[in-house]
Amino acid sequence: MMTHIVEKPFQCDLCDSAFSQKRNLKLHMMTHTGEKPFQCDLCDSAFSQKHNLKHHMMTHTGEKLFQCEMCDSAFSRKGGLKLHMMTHTGEKPFQCDLCDSAFSQKHNLKHHMMTHTGEKLFQCEMCDSAFSRKGGLELHMMTHTGEKPFQCDICDSAFSRKSDLKCHMRTHTGEKPFQCDSCDSAFSIKSHLKSHMMTHTGEKPFQCGMCDSAFSQKGHLKRHMMIHTGEKPFQCGMCDSAFSQKGDLKRHMMIHTGEKPFQCDTCDSAFSQKDSLKCHMMTHTGENPL
Repeated sequence: MMTHIVEKPFQCDLCDSAFSQKRNLKLHMMTHTGEKPFQCDLCDSAFSQKHNLKHHMMTHTGEKLFQCEMCDSAFSRKGGLKLHMMTHTGEKPFQCDLCDSAFSQKHNLKHHMMTHTGEKLFQCEMCDSAFSRKGGLELHMMTHTGEKPFQCDICDSAFSRKSDLKCHMRTHTGEKPFQCDSCDSAFSIKSHLKSHMMTHTGEKPFQCGMCDSAFSQKGHLKRHMMIHTGEKPFQCGMCDSAFSQKGDLKRHMMIHTGEKPFQCDTCDSAFSQKDSLKCHMMTHTGENPL
């Protein structure tokens, strides 16, 4: 089988690139000079090549010529469709050399490599936090600005991240897609399933540095540490009582409000605490409290 050697006589003086046509070299030179002669009439964007301007204009018109044949997704660029198709085929051609991770897009592999190198190029100007991805920094900045652009349509809750809104919506729909393989428990958030699995495995990775206590969840360790520090951040607004846990403050407030949500099914008695109802039920069953 004969092969054709494509001659590339037009060599770039600034890098190793070479081209078969003079006009391609001319276009390439703009990557070095920064020249962008193709200006968008609707915004300040400018491009070095005419076809890039043409694709950009679709962001204004909403035109999406490249339609996925397997779902309703459509794209303004052929490359966007090509990358999208990998979500259907499961193709992940970009393999990490240090672990088994693989990705459908080259830039995702590049960002992943930073988890191995520890490189964090995006530094917060307001605190010491740093991130390996620009998007991570942008999300983090909302903790400083208080911005929460993702609003729930059903209640007043708002979130800084779209994924957090998605998880929140499950509190309204009751959806629990994360199923435990060892019991019937199911969860609306994947991290909750991960924490739950430790009840089966007995794993307690969060160790107290001041005693032998260990916990399956970081939040439980944090609350435990208040026993050692004596910290009680949850202050009652009606008296001087303070508590280390929010739930304890909530139960305490019922003393002031007179709220008794735990109702006996056998008589009219009601209680502010579940344990009190449990003890009361023994008066009906004849069971002796321990």
